[in-house]
Amino acid sequence: MQDEEVMLAQEQGVIMREAGEKKELEGGLGGELEGTVVLTNRRLIFVCTDEKQDKLRIMRLVYSDVEDVKSVPSTGGNLFVELSSIDSVKGHAGHIERPSLEVRWRDGGAERGRVFVERMSGRSRRRNLNDWGAVIERLKAGQQKLIQLPKSPGADSLDGKVMIVLGDMQKKGVFEIQDEVEEQFKLKLDPDDVQATCDKLAGSGLLQRTLDPSGDTYYHKRSPLGDDAL
Repeated sequence: MQDEEVMLAQEQGVIMREAGEKKELEGGLGGELEGTVVLTNRRLIFVCTDEKQDKLRIMRLVYSDVEDVKSVPSTGGNLFVELSSIDSVKGHAGHIERPSLEVRWRDGGAERGRVFVERMSGRSRRRNLNDWGAVIERLKAGQQKLIQLPKSPGADSLDGKVMIVLGDMQKKGVFEIQDEVEEQFKLKLDPDDVQATCDKLAGSGLLQRTLDPSGDTYYHKRSPLGDDAL
């Protein structure tokens, strides 16, 4: 696994701004960009291309749906930071403001810095963006344990198609998974088949099944971080 770049965590609807004094970021409104921040075993990546929007009750969430880091273009405001180049990383719990992650790194001879601010916070969350700091430090030091997950099934099966739409590591219900598979692969599915597939994948250790307090069941792709999953 160390030789292969694997996605460990993903947070959608993140605001990125310059660390320290606020400076205008290229393409940003008011010095900020909004998108998705992704952590792999090698890099921290911010993605703001191919944006999508969700209109929630209290906010409009802007994000990029990243199912595979290999598909992220090195254009626009997208940012790629090698973990080995990071000088410091600090998580801020956000008692007044929202949880955030401040990262400073070396780019050639210059020092650069960005702050990533989480927009979707809540008591139901086990961990927030500020918790990424300790994991990044352990990854840099070679001290972070990663678990070996079962091999994902091929895209020619429904199992594989479900794994592809859950590649963004976000929690989704059966009907949302069904809609995304149908749209992406031009299929018509029975929700019972999707439910059975998700349960089978959860049983094999590829997906994590979560029961919401409302009684709804959600699924997301398991992280190689195991118990340290963000």
